[in-house]
Amino acid sequence: MRIALFSDVYKPVINGVVNHVSLLKKHFEDLGEQVWLFVPGSRRTVDDEPNVIRIPGIPIADTGYHLSMAADPRTRNILKQVDVIHVHHPFLSGSFGLFFSRRHDLPLIFTNHTRYDLYVQQYLPRLPESISETALHAFFQLFSQRCALMIAPSDGIARVMRDWGIGGEIAVVPNGIELDQFRMPKGTVQRTDLYIPEDAVVGVFVGRMSGEKSVDRLISIFAALLDEEPKLHLLLVGGGPALEEYQQLARSLNVAHAVTFTGRIDYGVIADYLALADFFVSASVTEVHPLTFIEAASAGLPAVGVASTGVSEMIVDGSTGYLAKDNDLSLGLRILRLVNDPAHRLEMGKAAQSFSNQFAAHANARRVLELYRGVTNNY
Repeated sequence: MRIALFSDVYKPVINGVVNHVSLLKKHFEDLGEQVWLFVPGSRRTVDDEPNVIRIPGIPIADTGYHLSMAADPRTRNILKQVDVIHVHHPFLSGSFGLFFSRRHDLPLIFTNHTRYDLYVQQYLPRLPESISETALHAFFQLFSQRCALMIAPSDGIARVMRDWGIGGEIAVVPNGIELDQFRMPKGTVQRTDLYIPEDAVVGVFVGRMSGEKSVDRLISIFAALLDEEPKLHLLLVGGGPALEEYQQLARSLNVAHAVTFTGRIDYGVIADYLALADFFVSASVTEVHPLTFIEAASAGLPAVGVASTGVSEMIVDGSTGYLAKDNDLSLGLRILRLVNDPAHRLEMGKAAQSFSNQFAAHANARRVLELYRGVTNNY
């Protein structure tokens, strides 16, 4: 099968969608399929894998994203030959996928990786909520009518999509990871390298340092908990636009000694940073199907998170970790419960690792490929 994948951004940018698309492409190719990945960008970007097509575009500040207005001849020629188009963002690259699917009468598939309803309020806070939600629902209702199939990584996000008024078929297919990568860390970094005490109880968060991830809330909760448990330490792995703001917050709360920021880290060594921790923790409520929770589980870490769409399906409450209510007290108490019971923490970590088995990347790719074949056979 000849497959065209579209994404708004790709390596060297690191995020959950990039990792998912990369693994999908790799496993499709391992299965003998012919795959092209189209992404707005610069031709000066050197890719270390075949068939990554950068559609020339204008860089959007220093975000790694580009705005492309028209496809180049190479892109147009390749897209005449494909069997299916699969877009992973609805707006920038999604508009290209939509255009070419209609032009060449090809089935269009869309995977929804993001709670766009929450992100609109995060980045456009001055826009009245009723207006932003109405516009978003109208867009997705129209977009869904032009898709042969939509994929949701979890039951929760499928329900959210229905609430947006999306019609048509929605298949639930959890995103996957390379499990062994997180079960066999390379040991390239140790606690002493980061000035983390060996006897500290370390909670780790991996993700983008930006407002929608609620990292500031996490720092404030840890600051309050340190009076109760001085051995507690927070390890924040990742870069982002709010990194300096969060570093300043830690200093202003007098907890800089107990909060370690790594900045941007290559995805290939994330497992080594997870290996330094005792549990995974997140205060975010904007997740769809957070791969970082799965990666932590595969590494044998129990997790604490806020009961919300996406996160609630990544934690078996009381077995692989704890789900908190959406308030600081509830989240803090569950963090302390993990900190103060090392035996139960270890038991939960083993359960989490077993739970992660269902999220193998190769199984995800095979399931998506089955959906492609079903769609193309009926198109």
